Amino acid sequence: MQCATHPDVETELGCGRCEKAICPRCLVHTPVGARCRDCAHVRRIPTYNISRGMYARALCAALVGGVIVGCAWWFFYILNFGFFAILAGLAAGYAVGELVAVATNRKAGPPLQAIAVAGVALAYVVRVGLIVWVSDAGFEYVRVDVFGLLAALLAAFVAAGRLR
Repeated sequence: MQCATHPDVETELGCGRCEKAICPRCLVHTPVGARCRDCAHVRRIPTYNISRGMYARALCAALVGGVIVGCAWWFFYILNFGFFAILAGLAAGYAVGELVAVATNRKAGPPLQAIAVAGVALAYVVRVGLIVWVSDAGFEYVRVDVFGLLAALLAAFVAAGRLR
């Protein structure tokens, strides 16, 4: 018999529900056997099925979280060297990632990861802006802020990991 979707392919497989001829390319494995795409009702996993409203909530959470985390990160910038910079990056990334996750009811996926990383970038920019605005060192400090950049990269990695 010939596949219903690909008439040039000969097959012995049939859908377990409607018995339509299917080839291995059309086959969908289900808990009750092989099905055609129509009978299998293929749909996205609910965790990755995100509406526009959820994206808006994620963006708002990343913006608000980025500003709040950036202010807190600035407040502790005196401890921003070596091991403490690593801890600051872990905390900032976890906080922004968790805020986005909670705002979207624990949804996940690459778009939400990008939004969380943008929130971390905003937190770093707020931190640096406050350092320049308040500090006497100003731009000289920002130029040599190696630990701050490493902490921001680590924070971005942690925030994206929260939404995987």
